[in-house]
Amino acid sequence: MRDMVRGGNTIPEPDVTDMFDAIAPVYDRLNTVMTLGADARWRRRAAQATELSPGDSVIDVACGTGKLALALAGIVGPFGRVEAVDLSTAMVARAAAEHRALVQLRFRVANALELPFPDATFDAATIAFGLRNLSDFEAGVREMARVVRPGGRVVCLELSLPPSRLWARAYHGTFRRIAPAAARLVGGRASAYEYLPASLDGFPTVDDLAATMRSAGLADVRFWRLSTGVVAVHQGVVPADDGAGGSAGSSGGGPSR
Repeated sequence: MRDMVRGGNTIPEPDVTDMFDAIAPVYDRLNTVMTLGADARWRRRAAQATELSPGDSVIDVACGTGKLALALAGIVGPFGRVEAVDLSTAMVARAAAEHRALVQLRFRVANALELPFPDATFDAATIAFGLRNLSDFEAGVREMARVVRPGGRVVCLELSLPPSRLWARAYHGTFRRIAPAAARLVGGRASAYEYLPASLDGFPTVDDLAATMRSAGLADVRFWRLSTGVVAVHQGVVPADDGAGGSAGSSGGGPSR
């Protein structure tokens, strides 16, 4: 599982988008079932890693149904700004309908690799469980860094494998069986959720992903493993100038409680 590291998703972008359009009605319910509700805690930790304040601006990339964007909206408040983008029109429509009352939060269809915003527009950028779906991981991080001002944070919340090889194999094998079964339980398309555990094959380890973020131009990159390492939050800082480079940063702390 860790011997061949991919630089991007090998499944064509239109196929991935069609899949997420199809599962949009059951996406939130299924995440709650598969994680036993832990996904809400993971998103709160990612939101905290942005280090945003009331009145700040942030972009949430590959926003899905807007769960992380909602948490970010709570931090920046009504005088802040949250732009949430996704390629799936069904996900965006669902998110916009559910959160239309929040004046600081806007959803739109957009490609994570070609964000429709000028350089240095936001105080932070986030992506939750979406990096694995991009055709080029480093390009996705670089594009997020482009639209964040110097000193702002880029935060990635993503599935991972536990550091123990034995536990990682056991988790991965169990995940392959549980995801399609959970999809059938809530009325989703089981074949779509065969993609989810398969997308972990060759996905960068936490250290490799930290290196990718540095290669994309971020500094002070660090990460935190959560829930025994099945997910991780990565944080990087947009440097003051392109020549600053990325530092090794911290390897992060232990799992959250």
